[in-house]
Amino acid sequence: MGNLITDALDSWDTASRFAWHDGLGSLLLLVAALSLLMLHYRPSDRRSLFSTLLMLAFGLIGQLGAGFVSTRGFPAMAEGLHEAFRILEGLAVIRIFGMFIFRMLPPLVHLTPPRILEDIIVFLAYIAWGFVRLHTAGLDLSGIVTTSAVITAVLAFSMQDTLGNILGGLSLQFDNSIQIGDWIKVDDIVGKVVDIRWRYTAIETRNWETVIVPNSQLMRGKFAVLGRYSDREVQWRRWVWFNVGYQVSPSRVIETVQKAIRSADIPNVSKSPEPNCVLMDFTDSYGRYAVRYWLTDLQLDDPTDSEVRDHIYAALQRADIRLAVPEHSIHMITETEKHEQARHIRRLQERIDALHKVELFNSLHADELRTIAEKLKYAPFAKGDIITRQGAVAHWLYMLTDGEADVYLETPGQERRKLNTLHPGNFFGEMGLMMGAPRTATVIAATDVECYQLDKASFQEVLEHRPEMAEEISKILVSRRYGLDSLQQMIDDDTRVSQMAQQHQDVLSRIYEFFGIKAGSK
Repeated sequence: MGNLITDALDSWDTASRFAWHDGLGSLLLLVAALSLLMLHYRPSDRRSLFSTLLMLAFGLIGQLGAGFVSTRGFPAMAEGLHEAFRILEGLAVIRIFGMFIFRMLPPLVHLTPPRILEDIIVFLAYIAWGFVRLHTAGLDLSGIVTTSAVITAVLAFSMQDTLGNILGGLSLQFDNSIQIGDWIKVDDIVGKVVDIRWRYTAIETRNWETVIVPNSQLMRGKFAVLGRYSDREVQWRRWVWFNVGYQVSPSRVIETVQKAIRSADIPNVSKSPEPNCVLMDFTDSYGRYAVRYWLTDLQLDDPTDSEVRDHIYAALQRADIRLAVPEHSIHMITETEKHEQARHIRRLQERIDALHKVELFNSLHADELRTIAEKLKYAPFAKGDIITRQGAVAHWLYMLTDGEADVYLETPGQERRKLNTLHPGNFFGEMGLMMGAPRTATVIAATDVECYQLDKASFQEVLEHRPEMAEEISKILVSRRYGLDSLQQMIDDDTRVSQMAQQHQDVLSRIYEFFGIKAGSK
């Protein structure tokens, strides 16, 4: 038993001395330190690092195994195995050093070397290490050098595609044709460049696909780099098409849509250059228009196009402009007079219900409400649309029937401040309707919004028949006005009541003047 233990210990001692070489301990400590640093600072490379460490461990264990083979009386086989696993150990160490040098150090000085440079230098180091081990093993390298020209020619011929990919990758990197992070279009593929290696360029599409394109294909063909324009910020011009019939003049369509898109806060739509609307073509039955805008996040092309279409549709509806229907589309609807009348009554009642919620119109009679309801204009807005802007002059009032809108106070030199949120049943713009006063706040659609719009001409007929309504309306206007002023100027309650009493007559006289009504008339 004692002899067996002694033999085992002797075998272990011989095998470990066979596997161990000068500097291995220091090398392993250095590799461990570099690995810990990369695990902490480069978690994205953890998988590559673990596989390389596994290869290193396999090489060390293999050398130890070669030592045991030597103790069993097979020295030639042991030497061959030892050399093979020693080469494997060196390849793993070179790989770890390459990862540290090219992935850890450059970011410290704000550099991002191309991955293909790392691949090629590490590959050359592999070849150099192989020659070193061959020379150490006693192989005469002069014969290899003599025949290297023939070998090179044969390899170049048999690996021309591979060499083309390598040279193509180097060219793409060093002449800055494309860079990691660029959005490119190759044939029918559009995506983001995520990696450039010695053989291929990896492109991630918006459909969560990774397309592998050989570098030689990029060098031989043509591709477009999206959003790159000299030294400007990355943004890509998009086209959103729509059609409008010839019943509406092109200038009106362009003005309506362009104003709406430019004033709206649409995510990922650049303000510089500004979006614009153009008439691109005449067809048999309609004009073909396009909104051109610059997309700031190239990942979100279709969602942003959809947002722009939503704003176009809402703007056209507010202006009572219909999208064109091709002439070959025929809609045949048979409706009785009774059905049409019922639909009209239902819509009219919806408008009367909206008017009932407006405090200004509490004193109106049923026939007066009906008269105004007939003249209300449907006004939808898309999310982000500016419904009215502080300081603008507009002689109409909005009644919110669906959606939500935020009210903001804009003070020169200060950040815009949110005052409150409007909900269905709220109204705004009454000072503009009754006195022609500029808007006192900015109102922006927080969601898709539906409103009814009442203008001065529609209300004037009722007010001329009952001018005494102006008295009650003026009190309501003053009350609402100083409710906002107290927020703007931090006015206390006593001061607000005093000012309201002083301003009542002034507001009343301005209403009479704005509508051309003689003061005191009944």
